[in-house]
Amino acid sequence: MSPMSPMPAEPSPSRTAAVIPAAGRGVRLGPGAPKALRALGGTPMLIHAVRAMAASRAVSLVVVVAPPDGAPEVKNLIDGHALPERTDYVVVPGGATRQESVKLGLDALPDDVTVVLVHDAARPLVPVDTVDAVIEAVRDGAPAVVPALPLADTVKEVEPGVPGVPEPVLSTPVRARLRAVQTPQGFDRSTLVEAHRSVAVDGEGATDDAGMVERLGSPVVVVPGHEEAFKVTRPLDLVLAEAVLARRRANDGF
Repeated sequence: MSPMSPMPAEPSPSRTAAVIPAAGRGVRLGPGAPKALRALGGTPMLIHAVRAMAASRAVSLVVVVAPPDGAPEVKNLIDGHALPERTDYVVVPGGATRQESVKLGLDALPDDVTVVLVHDAARPLVPVDTVDAVIEAVRDGAPAVVPALPLADTVKEVEPGVPGVPEPVLSTPVRARLRAVQTPQGFDRSTLVEAHRSVAVDGEGATDDAGMVERLGSPVVVVPGHEEAFKVTRPLDLVLAEAVLARRRANDGF
């Protein structure tokens, strides 16, 4: 190459951030602290979830969306735990619904973030390989990526009725075509921002960001999820999570 020839332009790396909406109360786990702040192995679930996102070397920023009146408490909580130094952390107050909270998390992202993960604080044990697989699929061109698992149980569609009263079955979907969706869900930033801007969701708001992208008409793809990325919702889930964490600590020697 002659001295006057321009150097080939390096492709600018796609910066990835994770948004963790953690403003919910978690009523199904019973009274007490918000679900995200419940202890798992002596450490709040939220800290496990933040560490799970930061475990990916591709994630350079984690935005935690706190309860509207609890941002200082959550920031103190994160500051008090050891987290990877290569990752930045921001805490912002959330909204009344999960959808509002994700939108507030998106608003806090720097301009150079092009890939966004949205992760449930109540999925504290997702392995880093799953996180990386989602990011890679977005970087390869998918507007929206969802980790998911085949269903173990047959599913029935029913006509919901009064609790305690038998419900009539309407249909039995083909199980081979169904997947149980997990997080982190990954998105091209502009696609997710457009979904939150233009897709109206009734009631309590969207619980599945990929579903909002589907309503835009943009393609959504599935990558393999992981059995340890389950959602801690009920007391029995907490027992299972403690067992998984104990096994990891025994295997890792810490």
